[in-house]
Amino acid sequence: MIEVHLYGRLRRHVPNSRPDQESVVRLIPRPGETIASALERVGISSDDVCHVFLNGALLSTRNSMAPWLEYQRVGGQTQGLDTSLQPGDRLGLFAHDIALLVV
Repeated sequence: MIEVHLYGRLRRHVPNSRPDQESVVRLIPRPGETIASALERVGISSDDVCHVFLNGALLSTRNSMAPWLEYQRVGGQTQGLDTSLQPGDRLGLFAHDIALLVV
């Protein structure tokens, strides 16, 4: 199972999401599953994602301060999103409306 934790406006992709509960989508990984394919399965556009965490570590960000903070930065719409996912992975996706809270 892959857990996709959604934050900010991305929470709307979880049916019956409540502010007092985590917004998590659980996916059974498919062969060759990537972050991009998981986004597609959940119905999230890569344009709506500002920060991507994989297993608690920042994988990529669209934060304009990324080069100065030495963060890996998403180039275009696919860099970082082609990362493979494995059973047991936890993916954290932050929308632009909550981006400043994680830098």
